[in-house]
Amino acid sequence: MGNHRAPRRGASSATSGNSVSGSSGGKRKAVKHAGSRGPLFRKLPSAPVLLGVAALTISATGAVTINQSGITSAAADDVLTTRAASALTGSSSVTSTSARDQRKEAVSRDSRRDALQDASDQDLQAAAEATAEQRNVELAKLAQSAEKQAKKIALNLWQLPLSSYRLTATFGQSSGLWASTHTGLDFAAPTGTPVMSVTNGTVTSAEYAGSYGNQIIVTTEDGEELWYCHLNEYAASVGDTVRAGEVIGYVGTTGNSTGPHMHLEVRPGAGDPVDPFAALVAHGITP
Repeated sequence: MGNHRAPRRGASSATSGNSVSGSSGGKRKAVKHAGSRGPLFRKLPSAPVLLGVAALTISATGAVTINQSGITSAAADDVLTTRAASALTGSSSVTSTSARDQRKEAVSRDSRRDALQDASDQDLQAAAEATAEQRNVELAKLAQSAEKQAKKIALNLWQLPLSSYRLTATFGQSSGLWASTHTGLDFAAPTGTPVMSVTNGTVTSAEYAGSYGNQIIVTTEDGEELWYCHLNEYAASVGDTVRAGEVIGYVGTTGNSTGPHMHLEVRPGAGDPVDPFAALVAHGITP
């Protein structure tokens, strides 16, 4: 009966559980909590935000220089700003707005320059085409005028009346053979030698004319008369249209003549005679 011991301080009872209600001295034992702890620095910002803030702070100071790559502080500002923007937005790359604007401006400037160059080229081409067209018009007019003049010259083309001859008397000579001075140019040739019309015209007379003998008169379009005298016979009649070089008669010695020859007179406007030699030379023919 006096052999029972008092229980030891702090010993647990035989009851189950995490606490003992009958501990001596009334003190509570330490109990281990099973719940998980939260983050140690719950109130700090996330890493991307911290990185962006740091980059902006460094950019604001303007004192960054990277010697190894040769980037100046201004260039570093652009790099850090881009990286900070990437960290804040969560994207891997950010296109610079100013760079896009510069590219757009450059493209627009090139486009305007190309457009001005194209417009200038078109204006030059149009001016060249207009000049060429005007030149062609003027050339066509000149060609028409030259053709008209050539036809007129051809109509009034003169040539020698005989193919073989010798001159025996000239214009203005004085002799007892003539009542006054000589009024024409004498082409001596054998009787029967063909006499050709000097120019184009119409036969207005074919008859015997006293001292002139057998005579043919050819009148040109301009009213100029050419007299062919002392003919042996005629080869054309009044009203015939003749061309330069066409045979109109033959050499003779009729009328006031000392031998076979053809007396030629030139009378502008059917008036007084002029020197046939000078008239032939004026039309490009040298007797």
